[in-house]
Amino acid sequence: MSGLLLAEAGKPAHYLTLSDLQGFADMLEVHGLSPSSRRTYIAVVKSLLTFGHKTGLIQANAGAALNTAKPKDTLSQKILTEAEVRALIAGEPCDRNRLIFKVFYYVGLRVSELCNLNWEDFSSNGESGQLLVYGKGDKTRVVLLPKMLYAELLKSRGDAGKLEPIFISRKKSDGGRLNPISVTQIVKAAAVRVGLSEKASAHWLRHCHASHALNRGAPIHLLSQTLGHASVATTSKYLHAKPNDSSGLYLAT
Repeated sequence: MSGLLLAEAGKPAHYLTLSDLQGFADMLEVHGLSPSSRRTYIAVVKSLLTFGHKTGLIQANAGAALNTAKPKDTLSQKILTEAEVRALIAGEPCDRNRLIFKVFYYVGLRVSELCNLNWEDFSSNGESGQLLVYGKGDKTRVVLLPKMLYAELLKSRGDAGKLEPIFISRKKSDGGRLNPISVTQIVKAAAVRVGLSEKASAHWLRHCHASHALNRGAPIHLLSQTLGHASVATTSKYLHAKPNDSSGLYLAT
């Protein structure tokens, strides 16, 4: 990150000015980075310059005056309706991909978590089953599966061994395991196929899981546990993303 900034500015860090940093921020925008990604880049740069200033390596901290305004919250735009999710799944011609979409939606996984699933992580639990999920920060959680999804996964297994991936890549170069980029492309193609946004990603189905579950009465602490959030505060963002009610609806029209 710092190397990219110094290359753009053409000078050592202790000579950087606010103008240099603003030019770097403009360069990130020209290269098509999203507002959230640009904010992350700038935050890292500001942190490095602050550290340099505190340790005496940099006399003046030019990053102190650089604005890192919070980007617009676009979560609501990434939540499909239940009918749209059904259309996305039904419109996918590939059995494997349809099952991938169902796991994203009904289990609420991150794309990396899905790609890392092995059959040893899949087990029965009474009349249904469960997945042992390895999430952020090397934390594990157990997520119960709806009966129909458990049955479909069980049927798809065939004679696969415990250490084999649940979802297999067709490319031998990937070692038989799907990678997040491929999965994202699969979701985007499926969304376009049924007339949904070309910006759709695998993470959208995780957002849909959260929003739809809350709308149907799931306790927020249970949703937080299912999604693997470190705090219920993180999960609470879904409470206002797609509200079911508003005070304006009570006014006379």
